[in-house]
Amino acid sequence: MTRARHSLIDLAATPYYHVISRCVRRAFLCGEDRYTGKNFDHRRQWLIDRVKLLSGVFSIDIAAYAIMSNHYHLVLRVDKDRALSWTMDEVIGRWYHLYHGHPIVDSYLKRDVLSKGALLKLASITKEWRERLFDISWLMRNLNEYIARAANKEDNCKGRYWEGRYKSQALLDETAILSCMMYVDLNPVRAGVSNNLIESDFTSIQERIKQVKRHHQSNQKNPESSILQQPPALLPFASSKARNAIHFSIKEYLELADWSGRAIHPNKPGFINHETPSLLTTLDIDVEFWLESVRNFTRQYGAFAGREQTLRASASSHNCRWHKGVG
Repeated sequence: MTRARHSLIDLAATPYYHVISRCVRRAFLCGEDRYTGKNFDHRRQWLIDRVKLLSGVFSIDIAAYAIMSNHYHLVLRVDKDRALSWTMDEVIGRWYHLYHGHPIVDSYLKRDVLSKGALLKLASITKEWRERLFDISWLMRNLNEYIARAANKEDNCKGRYWEGRYKSQALLDETAILSCMMYVDLNPVRAGVSNNLIESDFTSIQERIKQVKRHHQSNQKNPESSILQQPPALLPFASSKARNAIHFSIKEYLELADWSGRAIHPNKPGFINHETPSLLTTLDIDVEFWLESVRNFTRQYGAFAGREQTLRASASSHNCRWHKGVG
């Protein structure tokens, strides 16, 4: 049964969401199209550049991404409190970075004297813009429309480019966040496009690994620079005390990704260490459950993802008998 969008994005339940968009045409989003012989790899960079720009404008952070041949995945974190802390001028500046303005707002920026009615209208407009700047639907609208226009122009055609608006899954607990990020980061490995994580082009985990390597190389030259600088456009890993961060260690996450990648890739040579990674032990996640989530996250869950107890609580709060993923 189709759900209204407002019932799927529930910031009171979780700020983390997994979103997916898929092309409607046979022509590829990126990669090589075997029907036309054209290569569209450059469009991957379009997407990454655009979503990073939008993340800097919106109060929405990127936790993970993977750009595939005809679809893409994003794991996003909405920071509503940050958006509510912005001044009116900051909201206007961010909105004007992407859209045309409004005559009343233009007058305010020119420091014209505004009537009481105009000031009330100004407050109403900026309130609406502020709410849109932490709205996933507005971010996805801006991202997909921009890519569709650029691709249609390049293909010299018109019409729909995306299958629909987008699909979303609410990630209700740490287990869901971790397994979904891993599912996204391991997409190229699972699909057989890449044999290992460092060769998984246009994924967030490749970006994180490269940053860690640069840090280690820098440390050899300058041992005093011990603080790991994580990719600036991605939500960082940090301790549970950090507010704007993913509450796992980057070292543990990369170890778990390496172990999971070797465990799920059917053609991957080499020994799979059967010792349970420390992060699974810490979160008390069953290994079989974990591997099933990493292989089939989108099929295992519906609009909401998490442990059985979390899913049951969420279903109850949404007046549902159950959520997919728990009987």
